[in-house]
Amino acid sequence: MTRRRKALSAVLAVVALAVASFMLVVSHDSPCSPAPTLTGKATMKAIVYRCYGSPEVLKLEDVEKPTPGDDAVLVKVRAAAANPLDWHYMRGKPYVMRLSAGLGAPTDASMGVDFAGTVEAVGRRVTRFKPGDDVFGGRSGAFGEYVVVRETRAIALKPANVSFEQAAAVPIAAVTALQALRDKGNLRAGQHVLVNGASGGVGTFAVQIAKTMGASVTGVCSTRNVEMVRSLGADHVIDYTRENFTQGDQKYDLIIDTVGTHSLRAYRQVMTPDGILVGVGSLDYGDYIGPLWGLFKRILLSPFVNQTFASMLAELNQEDLEFLADLMREGKLTPVIDRRYSLSEVPEAIRYLEEGHARGKVVIEVQPGR
Repeated sequence: MTRRRKALSAVLAVVALAVASFMLVVSHDSPCSPAPTLTGKATMKAIVYRCYGSPEVLKLEDVEKPTPGDDAVLVKVRAAAANPLDWHYMRGKPYVMRLSAGLGAPTDASMGVDFAGTVEAVGRRVTRFKPGDDVFGGRSGAFGEYVVVRETRAIALKPANVSFEQAAAVPIAAVTALQALRDKGNLRAGQHVLVNGASGGVGTFAVQIAKTMGASVTGVCSTRNVEMVRSLGADHVIDYTRENFTQGDQKYDLIIDTVGTHSLRAYRQVMTPDGILVGVGSLDYGDYIGPLWGLFKRILLSPFVNQTFASMLAELNQEDLEFLADLMREGKLTPVIDRRYSLSEVPEAIRYLEEGHARGKVVIEVQPGR
């Protein structure tokens, strides 16, 4: 028995040492590296981050201007949009993200994903787009004057009836809402949907898209956003400062949860017996796994109940962008813009977004134009 205890103690010691080493490695912050020399290269202005940290690590620098390959297009970015994903990458938190983003410092210094702009040049095999086309989509480096996107990836023609700023607000947030409702939530006409966090980026799109799918929609938001959410088409709006929807009598077939403000037990009380909850955001639980803890809890609970608890990250693709473009073209989807910032003001934009009170989207005017 003594030998077994010694062996177990040794194993536990090794595990503890491995965990401690892992925590030390992923949490290490390297100093900011200097900008590379660009002598003789075409340049553009872009926001970059060469180390992890607060918005102060974001710098407006001259970087190399990209050139399109044979199957890609060069887009002059008119507007971009900020997302929670941006400040998670900026801070390198939760630390587990650094396994892909870079240990110590980011391996890719570019920032931003959502963009809208005008095609300036195309590769020789490109057939879907031509110079002069107004487009929108998702590509790393959107906080810069130009991006290069392969023509079959996340890029689509911008509807003429929406501005560059509105189009830039769409990609990540609206695709997340669409895929949460359609793919994870299996939404059908006539069902009751609740959007928790209805005034945020994903929430404002989820309310509108759910209505186009024929659902009865309840939005949950703060007092100052009640009328705005109602104007988006919500059938019912709950002010969470005055009413706890998890204690109500209404049962929901689908809950889109963008904020994670209640326990799974509380959500179950207002879900139908075969109801679905899709989590697309949650409160942070520490620097190491952050909102991933909410994902783990949903995974652990799902096998033991009839209700479904799912999580998701958006997968940007051309087909869904074109679907959303059609909704905007038909006047069925209108992006909500809270604030606008210039490219040099991106640090202030990210700082505001981190506060968690944005109504709809925060937009960056990269190169304002027609």
